[in-house]
Amino acid sequence: MSNQVIFSSESVGEGHPDKVSDTISDAILDACLSQDKHSRVACETLVKSNCVVVAGEITTEARFDYNAIIRQAIREIGYVNDDDIFHADRVFITNLLTTQSPDIQQGVDARKAKGKKTSEQGAGDQGLMFGYACDETPELMPAPVMFAHRLGRALTRIRKSGRVKWLRPDAKSQVSVVYEDGRPVAISNVVISTQHTPDVSHEEIEKFLIAKVIRAELPKALLTGKTEFLINPTGRFVVGGPQGDSGLTGRKIIVDTYGGMGRHGGGAFSGKDPSKVDRSAAYMGRYVAKNVVAAGLARRCEVQFAYAIGHPLPVSVSVDTFGTHTVPEEKIRKAILKTFSFKPADIISQLNLLRPIYSKTTNYGHFGKSDADITWEATDKARELARLAKA
Repeated sequence: MSNQVIFSSESVGEGHPDKVSDTISDAILDACLSQDKHSRVACETLVKSNCVVVAGEITTEARFDYNAIIRQAIREIGYVNDDDIFHADRVFITNLLTTQSPDIQQGVDARKAKGKKTSEQGAGDQGLMFGYACDETPELMPAPVMFAHRLGRALTRIRKSGRVKWLRPDAKSQVSVVYEDGRPVAISNVVISTQHTPDVSHEEIEKFLIAKVIRAELPKALLTGKTEFLINPTGRFVVGGPQGDSGLTGRKIIVDTYGGMGRHGGGAFSGKDPSKVDRSAAYMGRYVAKNVVAAGLARRCEVQFAYAIGHPLPVSVSVDTFGTHTVPEEKIRKAILKTFSFKPADIISQLNLLRPIYSKTTNYGHFGKSDADITWEATDKARELARLAKA
């Protein structure tokens, strides 16, 4: 008898309050890096009603109008309608940003400091980071979260094209995938909630989203007669975005990563420069795990790193292939350690992270994207890993 389970993952649209916050934080990060690649940025954003609050620590030589960056980020999301309480041109902005703590700075800087045991660049904080990959999709990502992202991207693309006038920015999607013996065989349930204008009927929304979004974006072979579609299940979603709910940077970390299929160390990504290993080491973990799977060394791979603040080397590196390895796991781990360096400075160099690329990562997952700037999605180390692990 086959072993059958159902696993669900969600995605959220650009206009979701938490993603509005992430978008603003990453826009400010990119503005800093575009002028000063050595900027130290830890920017958090709160949005509610017609207010935006940015807080955190930034040390940079960059000079720009923070309010203009914030308003442009909101404008690009699409909060520009006359009836939007949260409107790009009318929000009230409070800026509580200060400079980075000198105590943290000396730990991160590649220089000697009293009490610091090394002159190398250290990790920006302690913590643990995970990277994950699997062979369920061409992107080597879990199917549920990739399917949910597809729906979200489609909604945004249609809304921004202007051809469906009743779509508004706030939206969420969720896909439940049936697995048999670890392989996706069907989709049991699809949920989409999208903000809309008050003049459109629920029937029209439901008909359009099932035909033009769900059936257009999800694999036909996995949609069966038993697949359930739940469209705006409350019946109405007019009040949305920061008007309907508060948003905070870093509150959608599972959406940002693997939809719950791979573990998460708890650190958020958006608004942080790559000296923060919360972000850069998680990207490195994805890079490593994806190359392991691309090399055929395992069907599933999860890598974990842990760091101490101010220290250049990870305090631990572990590898788990969930019994799918084709060579012994210890050989895979040794091949990884020979192929990659996990010092923060080396991660930044290997992945070329000191660039204003982070707004490309904010929405629909930081992983599984095909963009030359998203260097951690490359599989250029697969051949070397395979050679070392099979030697």
